[in-house]
Formats: sequence, C-alpha cells, structure tokens
Amino acid sequence: MLTTLQTTYTDTRAADLAWALGRDRLPALAVLNLELASAKVELRLLGASHQVLLEEGAVLCSETVACMPGSRTPLPLGVAKRMTGWEYEFAARVETLSQGSFAGRAQELLALVADHPNGLAGTFPGSPHAFTAMLVQRHEGQVRWRTWHAYPQEGQLVATRTRVGVRAGAPAGGREPATR
Repeated sequence: MLTTLQTTYTDTRAADLAWALGRDRLPALAVLNLELASAKVELRLLGASHQVLLEEGAVLCSETVACMPGSRTPLPLGVAKRMTGWEYEFAARVETLSQGSFAGRAQELLALVADHPNGLAGTFPGSPHAFTAMLVQRHEGQVRWRTWHAYPQEGQLVATRTRVGVRAGAPAGGREPATR
C-alpha cells in the first residue's frame, strides 16, 4: 500500500533517527494491520518515521525508529536481545548515494513495497523520493521486517532489518513487561 502522508518532514536527516524497543503506541499517519499465521502485526508510519507492533502468543514487541525528542538512544548498527521466551535482532545501515542513484533506488523500493500485500509506504509532500517504507513477512516461524527511510536532500537511505522469533527450548508463556 502506498500513501501520501499529510504532514511535513519531521526528521529531515538520517542522523536524527533514534531506535527504541518497548515504546507505547504513537500517533500514526498510516497503519496497516496484518495477520501472519498466529502473529498480529501492525505497521505504523509516523510523522517521524516508523513503529512496528507485534503480538504472537507470549511475544509483545514494539519497535520504533523515529526522530524522538529527548531520546538518548541513537540508531544502532545492531541490537540483539533475549526476552522471556523470545529473541529480537535489529540491524541498520546508512547508504549515501548520488542524486541519480538515489532517485532510481527510491523508485525501485517504492514499487516493491507499494504492490506487496504486506507492505506499507508513505511519501512526504515536497519530494517524490522522501519516503518511509516497510515490508513484513513470516519465515520459518519468525516474523521479519525491513524498513527504508529516504532523505533525498542528503542522498541518504537508512535501511533496517528486524527478526523476532521464539527462542529454541524456551518455556511457553510469560510476557516480557518492558517490550510494549
């Protein structure tokens, strides 16, 4: 699904992005609710980037990558966490592209996500290449998502990958209170 977000750019630089696990639901400009087998996933486009909410059995996970005033957690290159019965892995990278390469990559990513049943993308007013896009899938018992945050004025594209799954041999039940 592709939408034009009715807002101005909130996080205008890739360096403004921060990461948080366990934040409460934030106001969203666009939402896509999905069920992937037994997992309920909510993809949320914020005025300041993205939030993914996942619920599956004992797993409650809330990931936010956005410009968060007062946040002291900048966007990490990688995070691995073990919670009660499940594990979470996150990775991010920033690509700097030439103007021509950036435009081509932006069009490619928007086309990929816009027509995908598990994808949500939003463009910001002012530039067809200013966007946030998300794509989620279930693979081998895990829920995985990728996101892209485009900053055409800098020629930067922030790409993230997340994997959430039940830990092998972990006991069933027991919610981790700090995850949502």
